Order: sequence, then structure tokens, then C-alpha cells
Amino acid sequence: MYPLFNPNKTALTPFLFFTGKGGVGKTSTACATAVSLADQGKKVLLVSTDPASNLQDVLGVELTNDPLAIPSVNNLFACNIDPEASAKAYREKVVGPYRGKLPDAVLSTMEEQLSGACTVEIAAFDEFSHLLSDEDVLNQYDHVLFDTAPTGHTLRLLQLPTAWTGFLEESTHGASCLGPLSGLGEKKELYAKAVESLSNPEKTTLILVSRPDVSSLVEANRASSELKDIGIKNQLLIINGLLQTHRPDDSVSTAFSERQRRALKETPEALKQVVTFSLPFVSYSLTGVDNLRHLFSSYTMTVFEDDSLSKETIYLPGLNKVIDDFSSKNIRVIFTMGKGGVGKTSIASAMAVGLSEKGHRVHLTTTDPAAHLAYTFEGGALRDNLTISSINPEIEVKKYQQEVLLAAGEGLDEEGIAYLKEDLESPCTEEIALFRAFADVVEKSENEIVVIDTAPTGHTLLLLDSTEAYHKEMSRSTGNVPESVKKLLPRLRNPKETGVVIVTLAEATPVLEAARLQEVLKRAQIDPKWWVINQSLYATDTTDAVLKGRAVSEIEWIKKVKEELAPQCAVIPWLHEEKIGYDSLKEFIDA
Repeated sequence: MYPLFNPNKTALTPFLFFTGKGGVGKTSTACATAVSLADQGKKVLLVSTDPASNLQDVLGVELTNDPLAIPSVNNLFACNIDPEASAKAYREKVVGPYRGKLPDAVLSTMEEQLSGACTVEIAAFDEFSHLLSDEDVLNQYDHVLFDTAPTGHTLRLLQLPTAWTGFLEESTHGASCLGPLSGLGEKKELYAKAVESLSNPEKTTLILVSRPDVSSLVEANRASSELKDIGIKNQLLIINGLLQTHRPDDSVSTAFSERQRRALKETPEALKQVVTFSLPFVSYSLTGVDNLRHLFSSYTMTVFEDDSLSKETIYLPGLNKVIDDFSSKNIRVIFTMGKGGVGKTSIASAMAVGLSEKGHRVHLTTTDPAAHLAYTFEGGALRDNLTISSINPEIEVKKYQQEVLLAAGEGLDEEGIAYLKEDLESPCTEEIALFRAFADVVEKSENEIVVIDTAPTGHTLLLLDSTEAYHKEMSRSTGNVPESVKKLLPRLRNPKETGVVIVTLAEATPVLEAARLQEVLKRAQIDPKWWVINQSLYATDTTDAVLKGRAVSEIEWIKKVKEELAPQCAVIPWLHEEKIGYDSLKEFIDA
């Protein structure tokens, strides 16, 4: 279908940036590419900016901010930049000089403004700008690989002249991510050089990584188009995890293959124009240098790495236990959280159906930008006690942007307005806008159970963490705080009223990100009640050697969730087809 990606057979530029939706395999693809290039005799530097990076486990050495020679691979050097630590240091650099000089409330507001996703991303960009603009790096290494790429929003923000003036320090316009650049004034030239290197097709290639599923292809298309607009046009696409063959006598194997191929037929037209390669779905986990080397050699491992694991049985209940628990305790607000693509919408929908079947009045709503709740219930009749609604992110964001522009735009010059508009394009703005709509829906839980399908992890983290910030934000920008917003956080913190379900897959990145999400929730005094492991191959009876191998590799992550992370845990097997309609959703409950 697509040629296999092989760094030995593809001419690659000195800088390689890997991007794609969370969990598509960016880090493992970047690591395998780095090892392959180093094995060819090229001198390679691998830079990780993923806070959940398992680069150290993969390469078997402790990594720091400084490049370190990897003992098991000649010519390979690696460093692990923690963008959250960089953001923290950066935040302190900006706020520190004012300690003892300004009131605590002002310092606290400054810290809140510098706690968004944008600050973390700009801090990461700050770190790798040095590498991009330093000629010595190019002289020292043949290739520098970054396992994440900056987003279009950050790059556009950096190109606006207003970003480099004193505007930010003076402005109180009330937008969501005010101030992320306020401590970087002296770095204008460095960033201009970095953006120039990114846009130079002889120096940089953007490698879009996607799974063969619709949501990650849509995300790859969005990133491709956004970064092309900034001038980063040298792009290639890798479809990662494509099942090469399947066993016709194995229903899981056949359905798995067919689902992947159906998704690929829906590849967005613009993305089809990008040079495309594939990487195989493999039976082993992509950790350890030996396994990384197998990836480009079409090697099929059919003997399980640890046979004792393949015989291990882990008992976990199904989704029906989660529903029974919430029903018996009369929980009024239930929300599903987790990384994008783990199946939050399906799980939220199935729980709403299950509670409705038990006779409760239920309202199901989504703040997921994918907004495919209506699609999930397509073609089936609902029971009288179940209603559904969808919060449209586009409408809510526009409403919020208009309010801020009206309240804060007056008196700004053209450049100031341009900056404010770009600031209002940030993910933080979307979270705040959705938060307001979300609060209105939770109000309804006084009369019925509300099941909420929240936005993906990155959004959701800030959605909750910034509750208090939002509270103040609203006071400043519009002069009033809706009652629903004031009441929301205490309700979310009340375990007798609210139940949080963390949804994950039994893989490294989704589990590690979900663990971080849980930590943030706990800091906000919200304790998740259940974890649901979705789409588990381990919970199927597949005999396909490749899928079976992957099922065995899930055991480590299922045990970690069950024994270390989850207060209570349920599992749902990989299901043959997408469940559409009320009756089909019931299959999740009994699976």
C-alpha cells in the first residue's frame, strides 16, 4: 500500500522534527530512525522534549539536558529536555524579580498566566532554538532529531512584532495566555534564526506520524496545513502500525486489518499529497535498542519475549461494574478523561446508556472538539430518560473571543489587536470558553445524572487546573462570573456527587499521560474513582501471532494500572467494529 519507511533508503535533512497526535509513536519512530542513522556511521543527536518520555528506558541510560553518548550505539548522542521543568524555570525567571516587591495576589496572577500549555511549548521551543541556530551543532552532527515539533500557534505568535514589545507587560486585556513571551524579549534574533532553519527545506524535514485511524489522520492533516502556512513545507508522512498481513480464520485479526484500511480511505485530500511511507504493526514493544533495530528490517518476532507473561491471567471486571457502582451510589456528575483517541466518547456514551437502562434520568454531553457524539447515536432511537447534547467548541470559542475583544480591544493599535487575536487562538482560550459552557451543563445535574465526554488530556488538564484562574479571568475581562462557574469546582471536588473515569489504552504513552492527569486532578482535590482500559487485545482471544505478541506486551501496563495507579479498574476488549446506535453501545457494557 505504502513503501516501508527506511532511513537507509531515504535522503534525510540535518534536522528532523517528528509530530503527530499523542500516542501515535513519535518517540519510538524518532528513536528507531536515530539508531538506524547512527548504525550507518552518521553522527546523530536525539533530543526529546516529551514530558512523558521513556527515552531513558528505551536507550538504557539516564539522560539529562546535556547530550550524552549512548554506549550501545556508536555515534548516537541523546538528551532529554523536560519542557515542564524548563517552563517552571522560565516562570521563575519572569516572576522572581518581583517577589517581595509586588503583592502576593499579583504574583499569583502572574504565575497563573504563565502556567498554560503555551508557556510549556514556548519553553521547549526556547530550548531547541539554541540547537537550531547554532552552526557548531550542524558541524558537529550529521542529523539532529527532535521527537516533537512546535505548533503553528507558537510559531505565528513568535513572528508577530507585538510579541517583542513591552505590550505584554502593560496589557491587562484578559485573554487566556497573556504573557508567555514576556520574559523573552532579548531572544528575538535567536528565534528568527530558529524559524528560518525550520523553513529551510535543505535543513529541515517535518515528519508527520499517524496511526491508520481517522482521528490521528485528521490531526496530522491539521498540523501539516498549519505548519505549511508558516513556511515549513518539506514534509513526509509515516503511517505507523499498519498490520501487514492478517489471518482470515481469526476474526479479530481480520476486523483489525479491515478497520485500518477503511480509515486510510478517509485520509484527508491535502494529506494525500504528502509523500507517504508506512511502518508495520509489530508484535513486540518498541523499547530497547535491539527491538528498535528490528523495526526497519521487516523482522517479525513470533516468539514471545517472556513466555511466562503470555500465560499470566489478570482478572478485571467489565464496564458493567463501573455503571453498577455509580448507579448504587447515586453519583450525579460523571466525566471521562484521558488522552485523545483512547475512546472517551464511546465510554461516556456506553455509561449513559447503561445508567439509562437502570432507570435513571441521564443527560449526556460532549466538549470533545471531535464532537462525534451525534454520530455515535446515529440511526437508533433513544429511551425517554436519556437526552444528549453537544457543546460546539467553535461557537463557544468565538463567543468568548468576541467578549474579550470587545472588553479589551478598545485602545489597542493594529499590532496589538493582531497579537490579541493570535493569543485568543491558543488552546488555553478554547479550554476557558468550553469551561463556561461545561459549567452550564453541570448545573443540570440537580435534576438528572450528567455524563460528560471531556476534551483530550492537554485541554482537560488546564480546564480543571485553571479553574481559579478562570474565575479571576472572567472577573477581569467581562466583569461577572456566572453562578454555574462559581459552583462548579466544589461540586467536582465532592466525591458523593462526582465520579471521574480515566480512560486509557494498555500502552506506555497513554498510561503515563493518564497518570500525570491523575496527579493534576489530585492537586485540584479531585480523586478519580475508576480507570477503564479500552480496546485491549489482551482481553480478546486472538491467535494472530502479531496481535497476540502485542497482547502480551499489554500485560506490563495493565498491571501498572491495576496495582499502582487505579483505585478500581475495568477492561474492555478490542471490539470488532465501531459501536453506533443505542443498542450497539450496550455491547460495551457486557463485553
